[in-house]
Amino acid sequence: MIEYKRISFKYVVLAFLIAAFLIILLSVDRKNNEAPPIEDVFIEELFKPELERVETSAIHEVKDGENLSIIFEDYRVPLNTVYKILKLDRSNELRNIRPGDEIKFSFLNDEINRIEIKKDILNSIRVDIGEDISIEKIVKEVEKLKSISMGEIQSSFYESGLKANMPDSIIMDFAFIFGWDIDFIFDVRNGDTFSVIYETDYSEGEKISSGDIIFAEFINNGQRYTAQRYFDDELGKQYFDENGKNVKKAFLRAPLDFAYISSHFNPNRMHPILHKIKAHNGVDYAARRNTPIKASGEGVISFAGWKSGYGRTLEIRHGGNISTLYAHLEKFESKIKVGTKVSQGQIIAFVGDSGLATAPHLHYEFRIGDKRTDPVKVELPSAKPIDQSKLEGFKAIVEESKEALKVFDLESNEVAYE
Repeated sequence: MIEYKRISFKYVVLAFLIAAFLIILLSVDRKNNEAPPIEDVFIEELFKPELERVETSAIHEVKDGENLSIIFEDYRVPLNTVYKILKLDRSNELRNIRPGDEIKFSFLNDEINRIEIKKDILNSIRVDIGEDISIEKIVKEVEKLKSISMGEIQSSFYESGLKANMPDSIIMDFAFIFGWDIDFIFDVRNGDTFSVIYETDYSEGEKISSGDIIFAEFINNGQRYTAQRYFDDELGKQYFDENGKNVKKAFLRAPLDFAYISSHFNPNRMHPILHKIKAHNGVDYAARRNTPIKASGEGVISFAGWKSGYGRTLEIRHGGNISTLYAHLEKFESKIKVGTKVSQGQIIAFVGDSGLATAPHLHYEFRIGDKRTDPVKVELPSAKPIDQSKLEGFKAIVEESKEALKVFDLESNEVAYE
């Protein structure tokens, strides 16, 4: 018979406590050494932000003595870029800069990317700089618009024209067109009226200049004068009155500007130096010494030298048996000599007081054959009239211009009434 040894209760309890303690230790260790959770890892590629595009520019006005290379250096244009630009400039248009030209330098983030040379208000040259370099001529388009001005003489024609919003150039052209018939210093009267249709040049919405007069009308002391622009196949631009007669005369009414008549044509004048009755067969124009004198018409110099009381004198032989004489001159224009052909308005001499003269002035004579006539009153022959085959079409153009003036005048009166 097998005999079992009795185990004490306290050993059982002790074993239980040891087992429990071991279980607790294992549990804590497992918890502390638990594998970390699986994480999702995302790899993000970092991008550097794009630099902000900064555009700047600088404008340089060319001064006397400057050249393109020096200017480019001042504005930090790289030497290799300068070399490429100048190599492309085979016609020297870029290098041919003049004082007053404007050069615009454009930069992108401090690097030059464009150069523009402004030659005048319409023309410029642009250089684009990148991987390649290109040079381009830029010509702005011009749009011609019609403008109309009307007015009444209240003081001088010039002041009245400005009051009617006529540009300076149009006022001067107006006086030139009618200058063969009207002296705008002495003949103009208060109450005279004027109307003009003219071109105004615009480019990109900006006024560039005042162009040609298309139609003009002037009522002087009750007499009506008109001028319509017309392009003749043979003579180019001409102005004719409404009947096709050329407003231009074969001779200027006076051979110099800005002068006044100090002595008229008078066959019974008392000579201021000789103190006796001596015919004054021309007109004296008082003017400052060395005032330019113009040939009153196309012709050939037939005399250039000293002629007794006339002093230093020029004579011009014109067509139609007409000749003109210019006396008391200070000097001749340098290229003038006997046999020289001259055109109407060409400078031929300068005002002086040579010969029997009391002060600087021009003595001017107008001769038809051997007969001396009054240059102020003689009826000057007109230039060539419009071709008869074109007269009907020309008159239709005149009617269009007159109708445009009527409409403008009517609208202006309606605005004034309102």
